[in-house]
Amino acid sequence: MKLRAANNRLKIEHSIIDGLRPVLEQLLEQNDAIRSIVPGVIRRVRDANGPVAMHLTVPTTNGWKGIALASGSRQELFISTAMDKPALEAAMEKALKS
Repeated sequence: MKLRAANNRLKIEHSIIDGLRPVLEQLLEQNDAIRSIVPGVIRRVRDANGPVAMHLTVPTTNGWKGIALASGSRQELFISTAMDKPALEAAMEKALKS
């Protein structure tokens, strides 16, 4: 399946959990240091009710792996950036509050 690009930085390979796409677009709009975000696999979980929440898990070769939680699901996020963890976490919080 070919990747479709939104704003050339949000790569959409498959679906995104409800409410997450506007947050990711806001995150990209506010931070030029983020090269791209690739949403990954969606899995059902019991403890993901309420508004969208995101957190970082582990560093990757070109950035960070994160998890987004909402609508009873969790989705992996692969974020390509040179930002350090505290700066990216602060940017994620700002995007969630916008």
